[in-house]
Amino acid sequence: MNRDDFLMLKKDIIYLDNGATTLKPHFLAEEISKYYNEYSANAHRGDYSISIEVDNKFEKTRKLIKNFINAKNEKEIIFTSGATDSLNKIIFGYFRYNLKSGDEIIITKSEHASNVLPWFELADEIGLKIKYIDLDENFNIKIDHLKSIITDKTKVISIAEITNVAGDVRDIKRITSIAHKNNIMVVVDGAQSVAHKKTDVQDLDIDFLAFSAHKMYGPTGVGVLYGKEEHLNNIRPIIFGGGMNASFISDGIRVYDDIPYLLEAGTQNIAGIIGFGRIIEYLNNIGMDNIYNYELELKKYAIKRLKEVKDIIIYNENSESGIITFNMKDIFAQDLAIYLDKYNICVRAGNHCAKIFKEELGIKNTCRVSLALYNTKEDIDKLVEVLKNPKIKEEII
Repeated sequence: MNRDDFLMLKKDIIYLDNGATTLKPHFLAEEISKYYNEYSANAHRGDYSISIEVDNKFEKTRKLIKNFINAKNEKEIIFTSGATDSLNKIIFGYFRYNLKSGDEIIITKSEHASNVLPWFELADEIGLKIKYIDLDENFNIKIDHLKSIITDKTKVISIAEITNVAGDVRDIKRITSIAHKNNIMVVVDGAQSVAHKKTDVQDLDIDFLAFSAHKMYGPTGVGVLYGKEEHLNNIRPIIFGGGMNASFISDGIRVYDDIPYLLEAGTQNIAGIIGFGRIIEYLNNIGMDNIYNYELELKKYAIKRLKEVKDIIIYNENSESGIITFNMKDIFAQDLAIYLDKYNICVRAGNHCAKIFKEELGIKNTCRVSLALYNTKEDIDKLVEVLKNPKIKEEII
């Protein structure tokens, strides 16, 4: 699907590490270069024509994202440097001031570090209790267990819609319904989901959402923080400086801007944000349902083919996403990834920034295939062909 748009694929590589970052269509670099070469000015700073052009394109991207995730208004879209930055702004800008000692945060052991470590830090700072939802044999959330661990002290459920190792797809709408009936807020890490399936924050009733552009064919250094307007009106900035203040004087009196600019101090990644707007239009043209269905079909094909490989261990064959986590018996994950690289096949190996998931998975390091819209059955066939090499263990050792 749309392979000709990605010049990296002309290098004869099979790129299967899309969970880490995706390849970029050629027009992204062209759009970014156009900013630097034709109308390079700061955003929301100047009263001259090229600066106003920047403002218009910058805010066009905000509107595109608002529509892409079906937010109520553009104020609810905050530009950040990535999902990690977004989650930190949410946790330390909002929940630091709206939680107290003894309050409970519910997460899972399959969360990415960016949705674990900030909570650990805040828990130490103000005395929160972290609780974990049990996972079933397919690493899906046990909804009944979630219900059972909720108490009157539970204030936040913070989970990924799709996890980056198990690849399980969470029923966010059901979870937010349970949460809101108990006056619990829901934070969603959308880093692995927003690029792969339709996201409707109003339908899902999400309180906060974080995602990154670089995992959805866009530039590095650009992310999005979505929050319901009533929550964002009570958030505090954790970065201060130009672009987020209305006035300040020498005696310390200062007046800060309203959202979204309150949380966008300093010069943003303007070129990247403008380029990201082109990516949103691109994904809209393809259709998110088309992408999700294509990737799911490809994943099912991959599972079927991988099962032909002797000594392969697949950990998440039943997940409804394009993530496949596996090992080969008696081969260290990183050694297998290095071996595959000899055949220009790119996969991820390690713990995938989900270091406490080993307590559920029972193993620390795995290989991961993560699919994207430009992957094909031929990519899978080549992977399987290499893994079927009867001398693979000898050649790795």
